[in-house]
Amino acid sequence: MGDLLIRNISDAMKRDIAEAAQRSGNSLSDEAKDLLRDALQRKTEAKSETVSVYDAIRAAFVSENAVDDEFAAIMEEIEAARKKDFGRPFEDFE
Repeated sequence: MGDLLIRNISDAMKRDIAEAAQRSGNSLSDEAKDLLRDALQRKTEAKSETVSVYDAIRAAFVSENAVDDEFAAIMEEIEAARKKDFGRPFEDFE
């Protein structure tokens, strides 16, 4: 098992972690590991909930009962244009 040294932690943060450790009956190191583990888990879960822009826009329209064939056609055009434009070199602005 490895060690991890975290430099330049503010006194306030260290105090907050120490207080949390005391409340939970953990050592400072165990509390810091628990906090890191929880934060990594939340970050991983947040990544898995990422949706495409298309799905996000569609969800907004569905909630307003505004999704129909016309909406689908517009979104398909937008997606096709986006894919076509992908990888295009940047224009020279000079």
